[in-house]
Amino acid sequence: MFKKISFILIICIFSLIFYLSYARSAKESIPKEDPACYPCHEEIKSLKAGSKHAFLPCSRCHSKLKEHLKNPEKLPGTNLELSLCGQCHSSQYQTYVSVNLKSKAKVEKATTTSRSPTFDKLMTPHGFTKEHTEPRSHAFMVTDHLLVDRAYGGRFQLKTWKDITKTGKVWESVVDTGRELPQTAKAGNTVCFTCKTTDIILKWPYMGDAHPATDLKRAGNPAAIEMAKKYVQNPMGCIQCHDPHAAKPRVVRDALIQAVVDRKEGTYPYNKDKSREITLTKVEFQRDGKPFRAIGILSRSDSNLLCAQCHVEYSCNPGFDPKTGAMITMDDQRANYMPWVNVFDVQKRYAEIGFKDFKHGVTETPLTKLQHPEAETFWGSQHERAGVECKDCHMPKVKDKKGKAFTYHGQRSARYMLKDTCTKCHAYWSQEEAEYQVETIQNYIRGKMRKAEYWLGELIETYIRAKDLGVREETLREVWPLHDKAHILWEWWTAENSDGFHNPQQARESLAESMNASQEGIKILEKAIQEKKN
Repeated sequence: MFKKISFILIICIFSLIFYLSYARSAKESIPKEDPACYPCHEEIKSLKAGSKHAFLPCSRCHSKLKEHLKNPEKLPGTNLELSLCGQCHSSQYQTYVSVNLKSKAKVEKATTTSRSPTFDKLMTPHGFTKEHTEPRSHAFMVTDHLLVDRAYGGRFQLKTWKDITKTGKVWESVVDTGRELPQTAKAGNTVCFTCKTTDIILKWPYMGDAHPATDLKRAGNPAAIEMAKKYVQNPMGCIQCHDPHAAKPRVVRDALIQAVVDRKEGTYPYNKDKSREITLTKVEFQRDGKPFRAIGILSRSDSNLLCAQCHVEYSCNPGFDPKTGAMITMDDQRANYMPWVNVFDVQKRYAEIGFKDFKHGVTETPLTKLQHPEAETFWGSQHERAGVECKDCHMPKVKDKKGKAFTYHGQRSARYMLKDTCTKCHAYWSQEEAEYQVETIQNYIRGKMRKAEYWLGELIETYIRAKDLGVREETLREVWPLHDKAHILWEWWTAENSDGFHNPQQARESLAESMNASQEGIKILEKAIQEKKN
């Protein structure tokens, strides 16, 4: 009996010790700075309250808080290093900065052996003809942006070619030579940074509109070079997709927030039910009494939306109004715009806002330069309808050395992770069979891309012949809308990086319509040529 009472007493004592220890730990985990910070940062309080990060003190990510509390004019420091998140999320961080040596660097798209052999002819004189390379993983976003020959006149170079695989701070591997190289362009601008890095996130005003609280705004060279050297060190970080206060999925790319929330087009423009199910709530932050920047909190995690911050068609450069011919500078908000429509509606959308990127060097047709519309391409595809998201193929769940599951953050093509991607759903396939399926679709669509290229080239050649023979200007201009249509329905697929795999049916239909448009334009010109000869 005595032993039983002693045992119970010991259990009670240990329980009391545990409770007191837990209570003290919980009390210590309450951020001491937060009560002092909240009166001025109500939006942060609303995000942080009850979140998984609620126990973290402000000092975890912010420095110089005492000075800031004494004098609000002295802004606190913010640690934007990716390694900070890596302290708690080490597996995610380590995979993010890993290098996929099987995915080669500096692979030019516009060569006879690559995706678009006649790209330079069809795109002349656009800056992308100087260099248009296959993408690498997110860890190289800033490095590759600075190095590409179309962005900054070639003045940024690697300190040594051995640094091509070096991740981390960009200026440890890249140097500004101050010397421009021949056969380059200067298309880089500050809007580019909103995808390539999160180092500017606290200084970038919504949509890049000028604001008295910052020196950052929409601007081209040389301002972009100055801003890069002043603010940029790291590639896009965790906080692009993960809100550090709410610990919830978020969007920070302003043009996407504008499209989804401000223009009320929804998260899935062609699926209203899904748009109602998955919503984006805009949260504004003020500076100097004026709206400054904004984020969007997702109602639930959806990697299609998170990836759409960058993997989407957008304008991020000067252009011109095709109706008036007036130049559109970086001061115009159309220089930071997402149409948020699919390939069949993008020509109409740009006509509605009055924006074109450039004129073709031969036909002078006002044309659109497409970016990388993976998100819009995926809409309505068989995989999207089945509930598959970007992360399932490019950031799958894997296990670390201890057997703990985590989301792989290396953003690789599914072909490099077939065991963890395709064959997880298609268990009846071997990895070799899965790769065979992928390559079959891509081979088919690449063939259609080449044919669409051929007919666009024929349209341009016929145009030259017609012009040389003195065909009327009115007839030549009659072909412009067809050239524009054929161009968009073709280039969408050279810019989109899956070679049609994300939506093979849409790719097939789009490329067929491109060929039809080119051939229709050729018929008009051939008829005019024949009439001229007669």
